[in-house]
This record gives sequence, C-alpha cells and structure tokens, in this order.
Amino acid sequence: MSIHKVLVVDDNSAHRRLYSDTVAGSCIEVITAANPGIALKKLDEINFDMVISDVRMPGMDGISFLRKVREKGRDIPFLLVTAFPAIKDAVAALKLGAVDYLEKPVDLVELSSTVNDTLNIKQEVVAGELPQSVMSGIITENAYMKQIFKECYQVAKSDVTTLLTGPSGTGKEVVSGFIHRNSLRSHHPFVAVNCASIPHNLLAAELFGHVRGAFTGAVQDRAGRFKEADKGTLFLDEIGDMPIELQATLLRALEVGKITPVGYDRELDVDVRIIAATNKDLEQCVKDGTFREDLYYRLNVISFKLPTLAERPDDIIPLARFFLKQGGVNKRLSPLAASALTSYDWPGNIRELSNAMERAKVLSMGGVILPENLPPTLRKPVIRHEKEIPAMSTMEDVERIAIIQALQFNDGNRTHAAEQLGISRRSLIYKIKRYDL
Repeated sequence: MSIHKVLVVDDNSAHRRLYSDTVAGSCIEVITAANPGIALKKLDEINFDMVISDVRMPGMDGISFLRKVREKGRDIPFLLVTAFPAIKDAVAALKLGAVDYLEKPVDLVELSSTVNDTLNIKQEVVAGELPQSVMSGIITENAYMKQIFKECYQVAKSDVTTLLTGPSGTGKEVVSGFIHRNSLRSHHPFVAVNCASIPHNLLAAELFGHVRGAFTGAVQDRAGRFKEADKGTLFLDEIGDMPIELQATLLRALEVGKITPVGYDRELDVDVRIIAATNKDLEQCVKDGTFREDLYYRLNVISFKLPTLAERPDDIIPLARFFLKQGGVNKRLSPLAASALTSYDWPGNIRELSNAMERAKVLSMGGVILPENLPPTLRKPVIRHEKEIPAMSTMEDVERIAIIQALQFNDGNRTHAAEQLGISRRSLIYKIKRYDL
C-alpha cells in the first residue's frame, strides 16, 4: 500500500494537531509546519502529495505561500483553510490551482473527504458505514435507506438479478444506477428501459432488436436494448406492465443468455445483468394471471422495497436542497418553507418534491424560497404555539427561537441550519454559544 505524505501548515498548534488527527490514516502520513518558512524547507526535503495550509498567518500568508510554491514550478495540490473568508482570497487561491477553500471551524468530515478525493484514496467500509466516495451523488439521511444502500453495495459485486419495488417516484432508477456503478460491470453500459412507456407491439423490438423489414416502419436493422447493454446492466423499469406473451422470451434471455431479434432466424448471445423495478404487487399479478410465476421467481432473487418519501421524512430537506442547487442555481429554503415541506405527505414521492423545487426556483424572485413559491397543496399555515414565541418577545427571544427551530428542522446540522437562517456557519456557532443552546 502506497503512503501519501501530507503537509499541514498552521501557526496554531491545536489546529495542526486537529487536522493531523483527522487526516492521518493507514495510507496517509502527516507532517506539520508552524509557518510557511518552515514549510518551504520541508517541501525542498520531502516529496509531499498534498498541502493543507491556513491563510492568515504572521509573516507570509497562505496565498503568498501557495504563490511561492507555484513559482518554484511545483503543482502539488493545496487545500486552504481560513477563519476570515474573503472573495478576493478565494479567487486568488483558485487561480493558483488550489483544490478547495474551507472556512473555519472546519467540517472535519468535509476535510477528510476532500483529502481522500484529492489523493484518490478509496475508503473501505468501516463500522458498517459506506465510504463517502461510494455514496457520492446519493442524498439520504434516513437509516432505512442507508441500510438499503449498504446491502445494494454488497449485492453489486455479484451478477445476481435484483428486483426493486415500491411506489412510483421513490428512486428505483437511482438505486439501480448505484448498483451498476459499484459492480464489476461499471465500465460497461447502463441501459434503462421503461416497459410501460413503450407500446406493447413494439416492446419486443425495443428490447431484443429487429432486422430491416421485420414489420412496418422497420427501415433498418436495430440492435435492441439487450445488445446495447451487453457486458453491462439493463434496468427494466415498470416490469409489471410487460405483456405476458413477451415474458416467456424475457425468461429465456435471463436463463440462457440468448435473444432472437424480431425477424431474425437465429439466436444471439448476450451478457447482461438485469435489475427490474415495479410499483405493482407482482405476487398479486401472478395470482391474477397477468405475470408469469416462473419469471417472478427468476427476477426476485434479491429484492429491495423502497419506502415512500413520507416514510423517510429526514430526507425531505436534504433532497429539497439538492434539487435547488441543480442547474447552477443555489437558492435556500426559508424556515417556514422548510416547515411546509416537512409537514406535507408527498403522495408523488421524490419526483413530486423535485417538481415542487423546480417550480419554486422559477417563482422565487430572490435567493430564498418562501412558502408562497411552493405549490398550492403545500401552502399550509404553520401554527405557532404561544409558548414558542411569547407575547411581547424581544428580538433576542425571536432570534433564539428561530435558531432552535432551524436546528430542529435540520436534526442539529449547523451548516444546513445556517443556510436556512441566511447567516454564515461561523455566525450561527457564535449565536449558539451566546444563547447557551
């Protein structure tokens, strides 16, 4: 195992020790320096893989230190940390090639993640938790969903057929993509097909391909989705809507790895891992005669039932923030808007939440999403009890209560609470201490 060397530069010994303890591991060795002068000497003596440096230090500051290293022709990755964030410093740092610019007090999880990502270190699963690199792009704080992803991570290593069930809009395609990314097939195609969106008479040609002239409109040969996904993963969404006369053909493809394109006279070999999904009760469909029993048991080797959004309320705000940041727009939720989101039951699940946030981004005039920007079904009055905001409250009382509510909305996450309140994380921490929360 290769050892990465990281240099930590800070004039505060407590910070040096904190960053060292956070970053050091089985494949990372940390060396510290109390100022840039000492650090420059160490850089001449040791081949470092990364530098973590404070910005505001006596004598030479972190930006000047970074500039001096670049002038020497060293392109070593730099991560800058400061208690006094300034736009001009951030711009200068990024122009000089800094990998990131973190604000004190530093989020240690973010620090560790940034270092591991920069050094391309893949963390192993520790204490039952998936490494952050594996969960990249997955938005969940819910314990049940985390358990599903942990089990999917294990399932991904095999080629076992997997069935995902649950109501529409619960994220079945996201889970299927997660399984593919963590499988041995991840360097090959991931192909998704919605069986309900394709006319029944065309679904066979869509899946298995066809030759020119096989039917009206078949003006050229087509490989089909199975061939497109060869050596990769084929995600069959809404499998419960597949016509029963086509299910026998699918079963043969699963059992022997062979398909016959429409209008072709022989079978073709395919190597595909199947993940199927449905919002229907397939056991009931089997009883009703609309789904083959043998195909059901062939698909249901491993199954996961995804919960509704109402069953994972701790994910509503994180998902809403994620959707608000998409498209290069970064708007934040007001506390009342957040309360409206968490008090709604979301019958359309994550898809409905995504649409609601897209609407809110368009309708909000500023950088904050207000209750009036939400769909009418979500605009429920938020009842305030007298004990929450007493009559004749002072501004300090109101501020204190607002901070408590924001922290409650975000399960104590101070970064997210600060975003909702429209203040910096540092200001929030100061106020928490001030009000002895």
